[in-house]
Amino acid sequence: MYSYRQFFLILLFLGVLSNQANAAIAPTYVHEHNEWMDSNRDTLEYYPSIRNFILPTAAIGYGFASVYIPNFNQVNVNVHDAIDKWNLPQSKLDNFTQFAPAVLVYGLNAVGIHGKHGLWDRTLIYGLSQAYASSFVVPLKHIIKEQRPDGSDALSFPSGHTSSAFASAQFMYREYKDTHPWISVSGYSFALFTGVYRMVNNRHWFGDVVAGAGFGVLATELSYLTFSTLKKHRTKNAQNAFISYVPFYNSQVYGMNCVMIF
Repeated sequence: MYSYRQFFLILLFLGVLSNQANAAIAPTYVHEHNEWMDSNRDTLEYYPSIRNFILPTAAIGYGFASVYIPNFNQVNVNVHDAIDKWNLPQSKLDNFTQFAPAVLVYGLNAVGIHGKHGLWDRTLIYGLSQAYASSFVVPLKHIIKEQRPDGSDALSFPSGHTSSAFASAQFMYREYKDTHPWISVSGYSFALFTGVYRMVNNRHWFGDVVAGAGFGVLATELSYLTFSTLKKHRTKNAQNAFISYVPFYNSQVYGMNCVMIF
């Protein structure tokens, strides 16, 4: 069974292949859906709005408050005690539900319920979202050094599982919100399950989970913004454009290098 790091690297590897293939020829846009290409050029623009960043920013701010402000920190303790009283069984499903929305996006496309982007672009966007999420979460864990509820280590804040889950859910939302609104929001149920069970499993405080959700949503919004910007540059300079994404993994740190010529 692949670990989530291996799964992440596989997705990025597919994104690299996509870049190399697209760099060789000018981008092609068609109005009839093609799983390997973009379905409609007009739908690929990303227009950032401050509204897209209000909720994730507020969630991240609350998470930091839960670490440094006593009243907010007490909420962590109260929620932890309440969950203990529920006596819910622990589960390892949260290791898999964090990726469920993204898996659903690929599965739905495979059975003919198409999202906004073709296979390669979709894979690159998702890889970028996970890379952004990791670049936020991993350094903060080592900087803040918050003790986990179970006392196993001091890497509690923010929740990496929750960040990955909400990045995946926001990815599903972005891919389907214009064509299948009900499908687009279904991924959040998996993300919520992941966040709740990080607390049920005694691995994270409430503030860790809230911040992780914020970082996940923010990561996906940034990935769509990045992709749209790179796509526009590559389209305008198709003859000379070159964009290369190279994933890296070193010990427990993983991410992606990007080289652009345009």
